[in-house]
Amino acid sequence: MDDPDWNQLRAFVATAEAGTLSAAARKLGLTQPTLSRQVAALEESLGVTLFERLGKSLVLTDTGTDLLEHARLMKEAAEMLALGASGRAQEIEGVVSISASDGMATYILPDIVSRIRAEEPRLVIEIVASNALSGLKRREADIAIRHVRPAQPDLVGKLVREATASFYASRKWVAQHGHPANAAEVEDAEFIGFDSAGRTLEYLRSLGLNLSPRNFHVICENSSVTWEMIKRGVGIGVMGDDIAASEECVVRILENVPLIRFPIWLVTHRESRTSRRIRLVFDILARELAANRAPRAVTAD
Repeated sequence: MDDPDWNQLRAFVATAEAGTLSAAARKLGLTQPTLSRQVAALEESLGVTLFERLGKSLVLTDTGTDLLEHARLMKEAAEMLALGASGRAQEIEGVVSISASDGMATYILPDIVSRIRAEEPRLVIEIVASNALSGLKRREADIAIRHVRPAQPDLVGKLVREATASFYASRKWVAQHGHPANAAEVEDAEFIGFDSAGRTLEYLRSLGLNLSPRNFHVICENSSVTWEMIKRGVGIGVMGDDIAASEECVVRILENVPLIRFPIWLVTHRESRTSRRIRLVFDILARELAANRAPRAVTAD
């Protein structure tokens, strides 16, 4: 394809984002047959199949998914050219999606999003709260906050800092059971686990805690729910120190057990860094997450 047809590329991107020809046609103000012809013409000129039909919906093929990244960049470049011609090139607007764990999305991101909005009020921030590793390659998110280094060659990551987590219990729990500082003091205590496959138990044993499945009467993979359970005295649980630092109703316990350390990575698609709005949000997240350290140690009175 020597000379890209911008109308065909625009039709391709709109159809991929809308999921149906009718919805894409409404978005672009075209008739459905016109849009369909543009997509078909693009497929013919490229010699590939971009979509497969699934009922009334259109699903990207693997080739379509790969080419969508490039088409979006070309579309954005065309939009920036138009903005530059109209004297508005310095304005930053549009949607930037951020994927983060439920705990990060609930307790850490709200303040950071407020700062992003204060600096760039024309941006729309979409939060994808999920404990799964979002597929940046498939554009489930523009930026992901992860605790593992990206392994895919088309992703770029920035190590923001090393965070820590500790064991916490509510002040009510401590008043009833005492304040354990050593692993031996909690062998009969009730813990809240993150999974039913035994990974939590295996990891806690590696820290020197002599626990068994009988110690886990509550299991929940959602860290926000787990944190509420801890605050209400259901049992002992693990939470990031930056989240726990702002809660007066909890107490850090097991101080003689090693801290749990984990990295915070910001990850985006390599080509997404060419987008000014994504790059701006990425840099603000890096700045704010690096500065977001636990301001105090939470201990019993």
